[in-house]
Amino acid sequence: MKIVADTNIPFLKGVLEPYAEVVYMDGRSINHEAMIDADAIIIRTRTKCNEETLSGTRVQMIASATIGMDHIDLPWCAEHGIDVQNAEGCNAGGVADYVFSALYGITSRRAIKLEGATIGIIGVGNVGKKVEAMARSLGFNVLLCDPPRAQKEGADTFVSLDELLRRSTIVTMHVPLDETTRGMADHEFFEAMQPGAIFINASRGEVVNETALIHARPKLGALVLDTWCNEPTPNVNLIELCDIATPHIAGYSYQGKQNGTAQAVQAVARHFGFEELRFFRPATEDENLKPVAIDLKGKTQGEIAAILQYNYPIFTDDFLFRTNPDSFEKLRSEYNYRREFYIE
Repeated sequence: MKIVADTNIPFLKGVLEPYAEVVYMDGRSINHEAMIDADAIIIRTRTKCNEETLSGTRVQMIASATIGMDHIDLPWCAEHGIDVQNAEGCNAGGVADYVFSALYGITSRRAIKLEGATIGIIGVGNVGKKVEAMARSLGFNVLLCDPPRAQKEGADTFVSLDELLRRSTIVTMHVPLDETTRGMADHEFFEAMQPGAIFINASRGEVVNETALIHARPKLGALVLDTWCNEPTPNVNLIELCDIATPHIAGYSYQGKQNGTAQAVQAVARHFGFEELRFFRPATEDENLKPVAIDLKGKTQGEIAAILQYNYPIFTDDFLFRTNPDSFEKLRSEYNYRREFYIE
């Protein structure tokens, strides 16, 4: 059998070779021609999987080493019997680390006080729940908006989007990209936000109407963006308006990449019966790359900012991207994965 895999998925080379012919390619080059005789593909968000790329191929299994599924036409795959699996929750810890390193970094630089601040989390899935837990441990007031969860679990734990925007001093987005979320952060969205509120998007670029965001920028207290419309060619004018701008690397922790690759390999193993790989996980040989516990009890805002920056110096990522936005893909493919931290 044959597997085509994105060459930028770490820890993968050599794992599946005992079971199949494995061809590694840049994710953007995995097209119909590359898939034609493949039994399975292991991809990231850069590979589009739809009727145009899949029709007439022998692909029966798609494993995405990412959380997002918007690059895959799920109804078409289901109709044609293609098994699709993603790496749900793989980078949740890394994204939560990103949010708070960014938040404390910019508020420290701009002398914005966080005491009594309310953080509104839009989308409370695997990532949003991690952000919620860290926010509560740091003493924030927390508001949650997640209509699908509210419908299933009851509305008591959640608020409407309008209420969240009206009451939050920090708004952070962690929604999937689908027909209900595309362009949801529009002119009305930003009009409803408090003047001086902080806006963070580390979900998908297309959930934001960038024209509306640029128009609303003078109203916002600070702006943090990790994801962009038209990746890998982000709007340079919007980058200049950000306090922190990064090239879609919020989830690029060592553990997140381990998780993503492990879940993709395990999905392939389950589908094709590779028993030895059903519980595969890349080894962590370096003790310095394991998650680190940090104690923030009794610390001032400035001390917390310094500790978080020590564990993840986010302004380095901002500087590298801001000075060369044309290197969007290069910065991602050559990223030095950081280790995750968690609060004791």
